[in-house]
Amino acid sequence: MQLCSIIFDVKSKAKLLNILYIFKESFIQAFSELRNNKMRTFLSLLGIMIGIFCIISIQAAVDSLESNIRSSFEKLGDDIVYVDKRPWSDEGRDFWVYANRPETSFKDYKAIVDHSKLAEIVTYSCFIGSKTLRFNKNIVEGTFLMGVSEGYADIFKIDLQKGRFFTLIDIIRDSDFTVLGNDVAENLFGQTDPIGRYIKIGGKRLQVIGVVAKTGKSLINPLNFDQVCIVSYKTAESFVNFNGENFRSSINAKAKPNVTLVDLKDELTSILRAERRLKPLAEDNFSLNELSMLDKIFDSIFKVLKLAGAIIGGFAILVGMFSVANIMFVSAKERTNIIGIKKALGAKRKVILLEFLIESVVLCVLGGVLGLIAVMGALQLATVFSDFQMNLSLYNISMGLLLSIIVGIIAGVIPAYNAAKMDPVEAIRQG
Repeated sequence: MQLCSIIFDVKSKAKLLNILYIFKESFIQAFSELRNNKMRTFLSLLGIMIGIFCIISIQAAVDSLESNIRSSFEKLGDDIVYVDKRPWSDEGRDFWVYANRPETSFKDYKAIVDHSKLAEIVTYSCFIGSKTLRFNKNIVEGTFLMGVSEGYADIFKIDLQKGRFFTLIDIIRDSDFTVLGNDVAENLFGQTDPIGRYIKIGGKRLQVIGVVAKTGKSLINPLNFDQVCIVSYKTAESFVNFNGENFRSSINAKAKPNVTLVDLKDELTSILRAERRLKPLAEDNFSLNELSMLDKIFDSIFKVLKLAGAIIGGFAILVGMFSVANIMFVSAKERTNIIGIKKALGAKRKVILLEFLIESVVLCVLGGVLGLIAVMGALQLATVFSDFQMNLSLYNISMGLLLSIIVGIIAGVIPAYNAAKMDPVEAIRQG
């Protein structure tokens, strides 16, 4: 029994070594054939490369944008209700229905602060517009001025590079403080520490108490916090009339722990309807939004983009696959004599089949690798010019290589089969 086991192990090892040898020789022959037919190889590589580039670049770009948006969602939180005149989701209503609604007002904010029992933080922000800032002889134009309430930095998770944000005491005392965006502070003060120094906006003198950490652009928040000058809403009254001017403003309410957004929205609806004195049967003239609405919209957009990328890339891959298949047919025709000799010497069908399949797969994988390298370069350029981080994930790399292998097998299986079934006598005679 032990002797039989030993013989079986020896035969298994010998079989394994034989298979490995066939693979080794097949790879060597594949690279030799590709090297000997450089122009033909290049054209085939180009077809596969373009196909992989189209599919993977679109998939990677969409994944990178999706990752950026998802991280923005996480930063903003999923427990915040955004009060606005328009809904974020498309309800099929006429644009003018929402356009004629009143803007969210400071009175709405005060009503929510005074009456809400379910909101942990309620913030108000008003968007005043572009202003010119001055520090000594340094001038920064086009800075976006906005007024906010206390808690704004907490609800939107604004990190500070130095200094601090407004407190309730600052607002009660009507302190003329400001928090500057990173780019604004750098352009105004250079290497000088801005904390405690005074800037001018028109005739208004403001003391800098904080600088926002570098944030970069975000797809979710249209406001670039690197380019802002933030003041308290009390200070903002120096620039706009809360009761008389029509300007954009926003109210945001963060739910207390264990309070659902459904309950918070019900409470806010009651407060706002009472504040705006809406009749019982009158519809709401405001919208209560949450990030999940945007999440659904972006999900649909990403699915469409990925499908479009797959279709475009699929056609490119198809062209490359036919190109490779054609080359393999030509290669099999040119090597008819060699195939006949190999079979006459005892080479089995599966060995001939494997040789051509490996050659086809090697060709497609090389094209796939070149396509992935091109994708990396394109994403790096996109990162530089768009200010959004574009990355090629391990999943997309794996998908590109797997797709290359599958295309190689499909493109090579018929030529390989035709080569394997050749009659050795006929093959030698034709050769």
